[in-house]
Amino acid sequence: MNNEFAFLKDLVSLYGVSGNEGEVREYVKKQAQPLADEITVDALGNLIAFKKGRRPGKKIMLAAHMDEVGFIITGHSDNGTLKFATVGGIDDRILPGKKVLVGKKALPGVIGFKPVHLVEKEEANKVVKIKNLYIDIGADSKNDAEKLVQRGEYACFTGEYAEMGNCIKARALDNRAGCALLLEILKNRYDFDLYCCFTVQEEVGLRGAQAASWRIAPDLAIIVETTTCGDVAGVEKHEYSTELGKGPALTVMDRTTISDRGLVEFIRNVAERENILFQFKKGAAGGNDAGAVQRSRSGVKVASVSVPCRYIHSPVNMMHREDFMNCKKLLEAVLSRIDREPEVFGKFINGGMGL
Repeated sequence: MNNEFAFLKDLVSLYGVSGNEGEVREYVKKQAQPLADEITVDALGNLIAFKKGRRPGKKIMLAAHMDEVGFIITGHSDNGTLKFATVGGIDDRILPGKKVLVGKKALPGVIGFKPVHLVEKEEANKVVKIKNLYIDIGADSKNDAEKLVQRGEYACFTGEYAEMGNCIKARALDNRAGCALLLEILKNRYDFDLYCCFTVQEEVGLRGAQAASWRIAPDLAIIVETTTCGDVAGVEKHEYSTELGKGPALTVMDRTTISDRGLVEFIRNVAERENILFQFKKGAAGGNDAGAVQRSRSGVKVASVSVPCRYIHSPVNMMHREDFMNCKKLLEAVLSRIDREPEVFGKFINGGMGL
């Protein structure tokens, strides 16, 4: 395995459903300590790694969220199974039969539904609703289940890291890929002050990023994410949002943000100048921490650079190795050019050049 993927392999083995990111945060803190000049954890749980600039003045923020989608236990049934609700956006269609880990003890469980031979005809052609699903941890009774797992504990998907041809398959690539990239960026030092923010609770409303950006008051921010990849069977090519192997994706607009036009144009200019493969995300679906950062204080210029990812919000996210590496190259090139040629950067940002 390449060294560039070492952080990623560790990160996807950790569990951190929104509101329960402690395990991920402790790993990031340990890895960031020798790289950063100062590490702060705020009241919400955001970890902010600060690297002082050689000539400080301008503040640049990079952000990637630590949390993942998952489940929270809402009750216990008489037969020992667990009732649950989703945390973050998860498609009901993928849930039956999925393996999960439950609670502080990481108990193995499976999301179950009534046996197929007991399903009524009218049920067979419908998506099973969450209210009709349960998590089975092998408990014999409600009393036994209550002793093992308390209401309010979390559950998360399982899914091992695996390399498949030119791709990597793993759970929680959204957004441990972004966290791994920020750790790589922290190895560098620039003239400007750099704030690498590992945020919490993105999947339930961009909550951590709002607090982090208010604290930092950055001059600009780049959100490092994964984004939906639509190049799969049953989807027409013109409907693809992004494609694997075509490079990191730049977002012009999504459900939460209209990216700063000058900043997006600057990033595109750097990619073309450095011959780094990239693509534009098509469509305006989805959203990420840029939406909260952009509206912080009196406003922040933002852009998103994302690694395309198939099967997002499932146990088996898949990304192309080269997209990850090109995202790293692009981020480093963008920050280096801001560092070396501030006057060029200023023309793009202050001029608001169109796309």
